[in-house]
Amino acid sequence: MNMADQNELDAIQTCMLEMDESDMQYEVERPFPYSPQAGLFFSMTHEEKIDSDRRSIYVGNVDYGATADELEMYFNGCGHVNRVTIPYNRFTGHPKGFAYVEFSERESVRTALTLDETLFRGRIIKVLPKRTNIPGFRTTDAYLRGGWSRGRGFRASRFYNPFRGFIRENGRAHPWVDSF
Repeated sequence: MNMADQNELDAIQTCMLEMDESDMQYEVERPFPYSPQAGLFFSMTHEEKIDSDRRSIYVGNVDYGATADELEMYFNGCGHVNRVTIPYNRFTGHPKGFAYVEFSERESVRTALTLDETLFRGRIIKVLPKRTNIPGFRTTDAYLRGGWSRGRGFRASRFYNPFRGFIRENGRAHPWVDSF
């Protein structure tokens, strides 16, 4: 190997090291959840988030290969689209199959709702207004308050009556209770 080739090889290796260092710096500075628009959303006040939700729609049954640009083009006829958010599974990196579209104007939401049950990339999509989350309220708290339950878990407020003892559910006694 001659000296010119060695110098060229050294220059390439130096350039590669600089690129690796800049990539590592980018990884550290990139905000969670890895979206340039996410930092903007997290810095909003509660009132701004509510206003943003009122100008946004939920799009369900989105094809897993769909991109934000395709969704923006699809809903652009309803009004100016500010942003499209496609949530991803943090462990697998695959899209979850739904998206949120934020418009500039509230009237655009009504127009977008007319696209409910239309075909997008070979799938019938579900278009609904985006709901606003209530701060401090979690759906998992409903179980503790005697609300709904997904499984067959025990809820004292439903199965136990202090005046009658254990009651039947759907005409059957619970397995731990003898029939009356």
